[in-house]
Order: sequence, then structure tokens, then C-alpha cells
Amino acid sequence: MGEPLTAAVLSGAEGSDLVTDRPASRPLGPEEYTRFERARILGARALQISLGAPILTDVPADLVDPVAIAELEFAAGRIPITVRRNSAS
Repeated sequence: MGEPLTAAVLSGAEGSDLVTDRPASRPLGPEEYTRFERARILGARALQISLGAPILTDVPADLVDPVAIAELEFAAGRIPITVRRNSAS
């Protein structure tokens, strides 16, 4: 029997790179949230703001919509919410 599909295989040449059949996973950073994560973050933060949480960025005095304020905070990277992802193995 051959090697399992997920096994790493070294190529024959000396000093060669490690070759696998899995694509290289790229870590998602704060600027690469999925649309679902972004919606959840904005919704949670808008709810916090509507319930009286302090606003963490400068907003115009005439801006009172919690969703718009949450979007400004999200764009500024000031929202104190983290996303935990399960590693897909």
C-alpha cells in the first residue's frame, strides 16, 4: 500500500521543499473577516452601544445610529470583540 493522501512526502533531491497534498492554509486576520463574522461583530457592538456602552472612536455629534457608529468603530479597528475559529483539520 502507498502512503495516505495526507502524508507529507519528501521529493528525492537533497535540500528540496516539503510537498503535501493539502493547500497551504492562510490565516485570516482582522481585515479578512467573513461576511458572517462581520455581521455578528457589528450587530453585537451596535447592541452594546444602544444599551449605553462607551463609544471608542470619534463620531460626529449628529450621528446617533448605533449600527453606523459600530461600522465606524469597525473601520477604525477599535471594536473590542475577538473571533475564535475552530481549526479545520
